[in-house]
Amino acid sequence: MTDAATPTILQTRAAASAARRAGKQLASLDAQARTALLNELAAALEDPERTAAILAANAQDMAAAKQAQAAGELSPALVARLGLDSTKLAALADGLRTLAAMPELLGAVCLRRELDDELVLERVSCPLGVLGIVFEARPDAVPQITGLALKSGNAVLLKGGSEARGTNRALVELIHAVLRERGVDPACVGHLEDRAAFAALLDCHEDVDLIIARGSGPFVQRVMDSTKIPVLGHAEGLCHLYVHADAEPERAAAIAVDAKASYPAACNAIETLLWHAEASAAALASLHALATAGVELRGDPASCELASAAGLALTPATEADWAAEYSDMILAIRQVPSLTDALVHIERFGSRHTEAIVCTDLAIGERFIAEVDAACVFINASTRFADGYRFGLGAEVGISTGKLHARGPVGVEGLLTYRWLLRGRGQIASEYGPGKRPFTHRDLPG
Repeated sequence: MTDAATPTILQTRAAASAARRAGKQLASLDAQARTALLNELAAALEDPERTAAILAANAQDMAAAKQAQAAGELSPALVARLGLDSTKLAALADGLRTLAAMPELLGAVCLRRELDDELVLERVSCPLGVLGIVFEARPDAVPQITGLALKSGNAVLLKGGSEARGTNRALVELIHAVLRERGVDPACVGHLEDRAAFAALLDCHEDVDLIIARGSGPFVQRVMDSTKIPVLGHAEGLCHLYVHADAEPERAAAIAVDAKASYPAACNAIETLLWHAEASAAALASLHALATAGVELRGDPASCELASAAGLALTPATEADWAAEYSDMILAIRQVPSLTDALVHIERFGSRHTEAIVCTDLAIGERFIAEVDAACVFINASTRFADGYRFGLGAEVGISTGKLHARGPVGVEGLLTYRWLLRGRGQIASEYGPGKRPFTHRDLPG
């Protein structure tokens, strides 16, 4: 980025600098104060007077989104993500209270070791600092991410999807009001309203410690290529459900419908169902249930033949379907000769997000777990469980498919790092070593 300081660049740099200052104040609060913040925010989200502006802004965003949908510019699944009502706000409040009640991780002593008499080393958890987070047009992510930031003592700069801009703005205004009421600088939760501001943020490497990018693989890669700041990517969720030969039909059907139709736009929804050649009863039960739920099914020749014999019509799948993240009520269906073939397919087309198997023989399930390389791997459970709230993390800033620092749903623990603290009485390193004073290296109670 050039140094032609446009108003957007200057404003973004100022927001990042202010966030760093405010983040230090937030991190210095004790656990009781940060817990109170979370509970106050939860109460505010359940207060009809305080949320009226949020719901009004959401109604405007929804109206514009529905016009865009009618023009073919937005998918129904994306429009569904935008909606907020009192029920969703209550669920968000419940998540914040769950987060508030969780054990305190910030400032925890993870290791305490005596190196010598009166020379004690501690490893203590601390915030990452300032987080820049770009996420899809899903306004409920604003209080979820903010809650995690408050719990972990991190400042955060939020850039949501443009379709939810008005709702996001109203949510941040409510958050700022709660922070002011508790005497906390509201700059610890910043809001970037357009792409230009987020692009400017990528150049703020002196003030921003981590970028969390939620979106497609190509988008995450563009972010990584555009900044010196470390990037934690929440990319594609091309998830599979494999139905093994001994799968119970009713169980397979229930899991398949939940994993696809309960929220098809979610990154933990399945995009492909694989079925063993000897699992025709379970596969057929799943196809019937999915079709009844309104899912468009695209099958390989064996799947089309199975469905046709039962009076179901499947659209023939193409090679592109196995690599598609539909984020919609569409599912690819493929027969595989064996578990080994299912594993090969998942290795080739999966995004290392979440994979699941339906089986009766738990030894088969354990082999699946052992051989699938993904952040989340489940036996006889819907992929939709891959979620920070459902995992008991309170919420998540994203689901990381990488292997460094954090993997899977990223909650409070994934937003912390640690420092090494050494307290002595004047010792010097050159006093220790072979033929000199020995280290005791004795672990102490925390």
